[in-house]
Amino acid sequence: MKRSLNPANSPESSQKRCLPRRNFLRGLGTAIALPAVESLFHHQPAQAAISGSAKRLVFIFMPNGANMKEWTPTTEGGDYQLSPILKSLQPFQQDLLVLSGLSNMAANVSVAGGHARGLSTFLTGVLAHKTAGRDIRAGVSVDQLAAQYVGDQTRLRSLELGCEIGRSSGNCDSGYSCAYSNNLSWRNPTTPVPADINPRSVFDRLFFDRGTVGDEARAQRDFFQKSVLDFAREDARQLKTKLGITDRQKIDEYLTSIRDLERRVERASQPDAADQDEFPLARPQGIPHDFGEHVRLMCDLLVVALQADITRTCSLMLGRAGSNRSYSFIGIPEGHHWLSHHGGDQNKHEKISRINQYLVEHFAYLLGKMKSVREGDATLLDNSLVVYGSGISDGNSHNYDSLPILLAGRGGGTIQPGRHLHYPDNEPLMNLFLAMLQAVDIPVDSLGDSTRPLSEITT
Repeated sequence: MKRSLNPANSPESSQKRCLPRRNFLRGLGTAIALPAVESLFHHQPAQAAISGSAKRLVFIFMPNGANMKEWTPTTEGGDYQLSPILKSLQPFQQDLLVLSGLSNMAANVSVAGGHARGLSTFLTGVLAHKTAGRDIRAGVSVDQLAAQYVGDQTRLRSLELGCEIGRSSGNCDSGYSCAYSNNLSWRNPTTPVPADINPRSVFDRLFFDRGTVGDEARAQRDFFQKSVLDFAREDARQLKTKLGITDRQKIDEYLTSIRDLERRVERASQPDAADQDEFPLARPQGIPHDFGEHVRLMCDLLVVALQADITRTCSLMLGRAGSNRSYSFIGIPEGHHWLSHHGGDQNKHEKISRINQYLVEHFAYLLGKMKSVREGDATLLDNSLVVYGSGISDGNSHNYDSLPILLAGRGGGTIQPGRHLHYPDNEPLMNLFLAMLQAVDIPVDSLGDSTRPLSEITT
C-alpha cells in the first residue's frame, strides 16, 4: 500500500495547528468537548474553522449481505426511485449515493469461511491469512489509515463501536480466527481494533479523562448518582458569560442532549427480566436488552463524538460476521445467518428483506441526527462521508460482487450525492474508499486491491 503522506509536515496539518483549539468544560476528571460556536473564535468565523478542520469519515457494517433484488433501485441517475428496503432513506435521498456493482473480490477464494473473509476484507481489500491461531494477518483498514493522518488532531484517534458480543480468539468460521469475524477495523495487518459494544463504556471514554483522576470522577458519579455535567458546572457557568445569546442557546441544547444521552445509558444499565433470553450468563452492565435502543445509543454517541470533534473517524458494526441474531421483536424469530442461507426460499427472502429494512431504518436515524447538527451554513452530515454496507451481497452463495453499498454526506462539498450509480465490471470497493480519502484531503495512492479513485462521485 503506497502512501504519499506525512501528517506531521503536511500543509493541511500546519493549517490545522493554526486553528483555535477545541474548547472544553473541565471538572474533576472530566473533559466535555464543546461544538464550535462563533463566540469562541476571536480571529475567524466559526464556519471557517469548521470547514477547514472537520471533515469526518464513518463506516458502518451490516452482517450477512442483503436481498439484492429488493435492495437495488431499478433506475439510475439523479431521478432514481428508492427500492423497498431503502424507502426509509427518502428524507435523505439528495444526501445519498446508492452505489451498485462494487466488488470485494479480495475475499473471493474457493474455501469455506466466507463471512469472516467478507468482514476482514470489507475495509482493507486484503485477503486474510486463514488461521484459527495467533498468526492472524489482514490489512490496514481505511478508517485506521485515515486515523493515522488526522488522529493526532483530536482527543480520540478513532472510535470503534459494535452492537454484538463476539470472541476475539478461537475458530469462528471454518478455520478462520474469531478475530476476522468480530473486528471491522485493523490498525495494522496483525492488530485488529476491537469494537466497544457497551454504551456506558463509550460514554465514559468520551467525557472522562483517562487515569486515576478520571477513575475517581467515575466512581463519584456512580456512588452519588451524579451527572458528568455536575463536575463541570462551574466551568459551564463561566463559559456562558463569554457567549452571545444564540451561542448560549446552542451550548445549552448540546449539554441537554448529553444529559439525555447519559440518562438513557443509565437506564440501559438496569437489569431486565428478559436478559436471560439473549445473555444466558449476565448482560454486561450498560448494554440495553432492546437491540434497537442499543443501536440508537451507539448512533447518538457517535454523533456527539463527531459534533464535539472528539474524533473524526468512526466505525460501527451492527453485527459480527455471520451474525445469527434473532429479530423476534419484528416478528422474525429465526436466526439471521440461518435465514441468509435461503436456498431460494421466497419466505426466507422476504424475512431477509425485513431485517435489511429494519437495519437501514437505523441508518436513517443516524443520518437524521447528523443532519440536525448545524455547523455554520452546513450540517454535520454535509461535512461527513458515511458508508453503509456489507462485505458480501447474497448470504446464500457468499458472493462478493454487486455489494449493497450506500454513501451519505458531502465530505465538506467534495462529493456529489443524490444519485444511483451502477458499475458493471466489478469495480473494486477500495476504489470508493480511495476516492473518499482523497476527498477529505488524505493523499493516499492506493488501498488494498484498488485500481483508481471513483472520480464519478466527486464534484
